[in-house]
Amino acid sequence: MSTVHTVTSADGTRIAVDRSGAGPALVLVSGALGSRLFPEPLVPALEPHFTVYSYDRRGRNDSGDNPPYAVGREIEDLAAVIEDAGGSAFLHGMSSGAVLALRAAAAGLPVTQLTLYEPPFLTDDSRPPLPDDYVQRLDELIAAGQRGEAVTYFMTMAVGVPEEFLGPLRESPMWPGMEAVAHTLAYDGRVMGDTMSGKPLPAEWSSVTVPTTVIAGERSEPFMHRGTQALADLLPNAVHRVLPGQDHNVDPAALAPVLRQELLAPQKRS
Repeated sequence: MSTVHTVTSADGTRIAVDRSGAGPALVLVSGALGSRLFPEPLVPALEPHFTVYSYDRRGRNDSGDNPPYAVGREIEDLAAVIEDAGGSAFLHGMSSGAVLALRAAAAGLPVTQLTLYEPPFLTDDSRPPLPDDYVQRLDELIAAGQRGEAVTYFMTMAVGVPEEFLGPLRESPMWPGMEAVAHTLAYDGRVMGDTMSGKPLPAEWSSVTVPTTVIAGERSEPFMHRGTQALADLLPNAVHRVLPGQDHNVDPAALAPVLRQELLAPQKRS
């Protein structure tokens, strides 16, 4: 059974947290447009093995959003969640949430181990890079009250969904919720930095020595495989795993056993 409470980040922002299960602490870090409910299908499979902490990243749903935004503030939010979890924790990050988890570990947060599912790095020319003004454009759309256009811009530019495929999504029950947190898309853009520009990954991340499992879906685009492999090659204590039959929209039933294996009985890192 889950319980919902709040923790207070260093700048006074209140962060909403769900806690459930029993065992070592595992914090789930959602990606763009996600919330503490986003990984919900994953939680029941993890609860028998971990105390699972899911939280609303700042600006989303039940969490606050004290200005101004900075990636460092999100790292402080995560530090508050880890402190609430007992002072150290496993981190599992999804997509841009994986990048936030990695940045948190690089900043020295007490992370026991990382599992990172498809941080969307572009390290070559296999797909178009994000425009240089990507974050600026998102900020402009939000300032103009064009939340739907901001979601569309993210979907087409970052995710790579063709414009003509977005019609059914705009009519779906999910769309209002995505519009409600559209302002946080620029936050994720800042978390990503220039890692979707086709450049090599930041060399300073090689300082992250905690055991790390970088996971890609077998059916994901080639750039995702190359980017995740590049990260595994950069980190001194990492392995790269490919999840059969999966893509970026990973099935929790396929992912949960990998997390249990890697975090509770990790294989040799090579």
